[in-house]
Amino acid sequence: MPSPDGLPRRRKPLAKTAVDAASREADEALADALEAEIEAEAALAELTEPEIEESLRARGARLTALEVARLIVDAAEDKKAAEIVLLDVSELTSMADYFVICTGGSERQLGAIGDGIAEKLRDEGVRPIGREGGSNSHWTLLDFGAVIVHIFAQQERDYYQLERHWSKAKTVVRVQ
Repeated sequence: MPSPDGLPRRRKPLAKTAVDAASREADEALADALEAEIEAEAALAELTEPEIEESLRARGARLTALEVARLIVDAAEDKKAAEIVLLDVSELTSMADYFVICTGGSERQLGAIGDGIAEKLRDEGVRPIGREGGSNSHWTLLDFGAVIVHIFAQQERDYYQLERHWSKAKTVVRVQ
């Protein structure tokens, strides 16, 4: 109710009673109980939450050039590539540490070998820097940085003879 002069009245603070103190203590106890419950749920979540797997990119960065080369050889074998050769060219050139050379029997198989290699390494967190050629060019090149993959049709492999050109390279793996 307004005062006779039209200005709002100031309310006097209520005297603190024992009921207010009891109510405040009950509120604080309830807050403490809720906080303890939340902390217990967080602790349980930490125990039951599975660890996050390391990212593919981190896993790929951890692989050595030789491990990448061996994955490539395995992927080429899975796609039935013929005459797979892994050469260590690290002492002969700075462009790569390893060459993988293999042969496909048809244009379709050349594409399947290249796709299979790229897919297997992508699953390990390694992506090719570049891809040149294609199945219809009879020579596909996949560049993984330290490892370069050459996938040939038989005629082109016989013509270019990369193994002969890099004859001073150490042969790490040869799969017939």
